[in-house]
Amino acid sequence: MFRPSVILFDWGDTVMYDDPAVTTPMVEWETVYTVEGIAEALERLHADGRTCVLATSAAISDEAQIRGALARVELDRFFARIYCFKNTRLPKGVDFYRHILADLGVAPETAAMVGDTFEKDVLAANAAGIFAVWFNPRSDEVRNGARYVTIHSLGELPGLLGAA
Repeated sequence: MFRPSVILFDWGDTVMYDDPAVTTPMVEWETVYTVEGIAEALERLHADGRTCVLATSAAISDEAQIRGALARVELDRFFARIYCFKNTRLPKGVDFYRHILADLGVAPETAAMVGDTFEKDVLAANAAGIFAVWFNPRSDEVRNGARYVTIHSLGELPGLLGAA
């Protein structure tokens, strides 16, 4: 069973619901929501000693604003680091993931990426040597390959990644 020590999470529509029509930082939104099952998944992975990191292509919010939005839904404590466009100056792609791995000092085979956008969260992570989990709650479509799997519910994640 694959048991990564570092798990990278996309933010929008994987950890918290995003509204692309809103052009202000999420921390300032009147109401914010977590994606169903994320709190329980993070709790189990955290309790199992995993390092969870946010790896987002969000360009409106900076790291402090992202942490502030996470704090509003009591998820900030689960994320050891936050990587976004404003602190990496990199769009989410191969170089973005390589930057994160280098900054954390971890090998790609010890990490996994979880996200809802197949191209940016799965294919780009794979190109950097990272195993990926495509979170697809919107349809029954399943895409599985040598370096990626599909889940439809975040409740599936801890078991898939070997959490106790």
